[in-house]
This record gives sequence, structure tokens and C-alpha cells, in this order.
Amino acid sequence: METAARTAPAAVIVAIDGPAGTGKSSTSKAVAAKLGLGYLDTGAQYRAITWWMLSNGIDVNDATAVAEASGKPAIVSGTDPAAPAIAVDDLDAAGPIRTQEVTSAVSAVSAVPEVRSRITALQRTIAAEAPNGIVVEGRDIGITVLPDADLKVFLTASAEARAARRSGELKGKEAGDLTATREALIKRDAADSSRKTSPLAKADDAVEVDTTELTLEQVIECVVTLIEGAGAAKAGRDAR
Repeated sequence: METAARTAPAAVIVAIDGPAGTGKSSTSKAVAAKLGLGYLDTGAQYRAITWWMLSNGIDVNDATAVAEASGKPAIVSGTDPAAPAIAVDDLDAAGPIRTQEVTSAVSAVSAVPEVRSRITALQRTIAAEAPNGIVVEGRDIGITVLPDADLKVFLTASAEARAARRSGELKGKEAGDLTATREALIKRDAADSSRKTSPLAKADDAVEVDTTELTLEQVIECVVTLIEGAGAAKAGRDAR
């Protein structure tokens, strides 16, 4: 017998941050589907603009060139958690943005202030226009993009656990060995945490959830419960 769908008591805006491999995407999509909220993968937007740069011959290590081209691609993100979609210049980019080439270049591109400014504005517009509330996942949502979110969650996990999960997500040649995957994650963490513009960081008012020893189902239930609490609190404030 299927359990009844749960709903957030109010149209909440939820920010879920954390490094790669902590379960952000799987958790965010699942809780959004459970509660009837929209879903936005902000990392996909940065991957999309990175893919566009690579496809159009832009030197991703030349910050000036990246900045000058940052306003050119048209990026459209779907917010259906059951079928998240992203298009660049009317081309379906869901597959191409997940290649190792894009993964290796996305930190450099996303560190460029003009890129972050452009994508942040897009993210804020999508969140503001979500009719039933939305779960927005990324690395700087609670700190920079949506500092007034109704709930902020910061997912963490050990480097070993994250590497094992990420290796399981990759296929064939791109999986590599576990050690290489772990080192790549640590390198990206360092790059994302030390960048001058919108670094990866935990907001002071975020709820930290360590997913190392938790199953995906346990993480989902934890976050759903937090969102239901935040929705109830918001409904109470709105009723005053």
C-alpha cells in the first residue's frame, strides 16, 4: 500500500548546500517530490554554462574571456523534481553537462564573478516565481543566493563516503579508482571553499546533517521533517 503524499504546510523556500557526494541531488529531488515543491539543481546551471564555454572554444582558464562570454548562452532550468531538465540555447544539455571534461572545468568557470552574478540572478528569479515553494540545492544557496530561505540545510559526509558514492554515479572510464575520485573531490572542495566570490560555506543558521552513516531514505526523512517544521512555522507567521 502506498503511503499518502506529504505536503509542506506553506510554500517554503529551502536551501540545501554541501560538497559533492553528500547526497544533495538525490535528497533534494526526493523531498521536493514528497512535499509537492519545485526543485532546482544550481550545479547543473554552472555545468551548463561551462559546457557552453567548452563547446564554443572559450578558454575556461582565461577569466577575462569567460567573463566576456558569460551573458551569451540562454540557460533554461526545469523545476519538476520528477524530471529535472536543463537546456542551453534550446539544446537539451542534461547529458552533456555530466562529462568529465565539464566536471574538470566547472570550478574555474564558476569562480568568475560575472558568471556567478549572472547565474545567481537566474536562481533568485526561479525561486521567487515558484508557486508552491522550492528546494534549491547547490554550494552557496544559504549564504549568497537565498540568505532569507525559510530553511537552510547543510549536508556533509566523510571524503571516503563521498568518493564511494561519486564513483558509483560515474560509468566506465570516468569512474576511475576510488583514490583518484577522493582526491578530485578534495581538490574541488578546496577550490570551491577558497574562491573569493560566493565560496562553499555553511550558513550560521543552517541545520547540518552528516550523511556518512545514513541511508538515503534516512536523509530524506530527516530533511522532510525539517521542511515540515519550517513550513508550519511560516504558516504561523503568515497567519498573524
